[in-house]
Amino acid sequence: MIIVNDLHKTFVRQGKVSTKNITDIARLLGLMKKKNEVVNAVNGVSFTAQDGAITGLLGANGAGKTTTLRMVAALLNPDRGDITVDGIKVQAGISSTQSQMGVLSDARGLYPRLTARENIHYYGLLHGMSAEQAAQRTEQLSHWLEMGALLDRRTDGFSQGERMKTALARALVHDPKNIILDEPTNGLDVVATRALREFLRWLRSVEGGGKCIIFSTHIMQEVERLCDDVVIVAQGKNVARGTVAGLLQQAEENNFEDAFVKLAFLQTENVTTNVTTNVTMGARG
Repeated sequence: MIIVNDLHKTFVRQGKVSTKNITDIARLLGLMKKKNEVVNAVNGVSFTAQDGAITGLLGANGAGKTTTLRMVAALLNPDRGDITVDGIKVQAGISSTQSQMGVLSDARGLYPRLTARENIHYYGLLHGMSAEQAAQRTEQLSHWLEMGALLDRRTDGFSQGERMKTALARALVHDPKNIILDEPTNGLDVVATRALREFLRWLRSVEGGGKCIIFSTHIMQEVERLCDDVVIVAQGKNVARGTVAGLLQQAEENNFEDAFVKLAFLQTENVTTNVTTNVTMGARG
């Protein structure tokens, strides 16, 4: 089980330079220091992902999903808030929780000169498995993911579906209890998407180990067909949570896409408008 409590993460980047006045032009030419821009990537995300269930993190691009998952996967430290994985607090760079997680990022990051088998086997060794254990597990995952035809091919030139299968097998080679998937269906065709969906359902089941799975996406159909629990993220914070049926009821909509837009955007805009109005009226008073 993964518990995420009030995560915050801020980044500082160089702001864009306009050319409206001589000062902006000087900055553009490097004659003056560029202004820094503070980005609140995550601004209060909380949720619990249960064992034997798929929790969907749903939001538009830039909503804060990837940054949240990077913190859950112990790749980034939060500025505020905390995460526990099976009762152990997550800290970036500390292996105590990383060994219990399999992480599939949007950037698959395969070694192009290695075969699929070598990519998977190598990660098994990094996780402390013996060569024999890694080899057995590679064969097992190859069977489950129907990778036999590509297992001994170099990954350079793989299709998106083949890269996804290899990266997923690599993430699961050490049989983790918790699985983090960041936009796993990006670029996949219908056949590859269906195969991934069925495999994740199996991993969630008792036969597949009752895994705790967190699945981020911006695709409504994937959430409807796959997720047991949904966390809607907008502007760096979770704005709604529940089952698909529960969110439809909450938004008073029959179509999930309409419910998402209402909960993620219209509701947030209304809150912002109300806050701005109250502040303005208070200033006048």
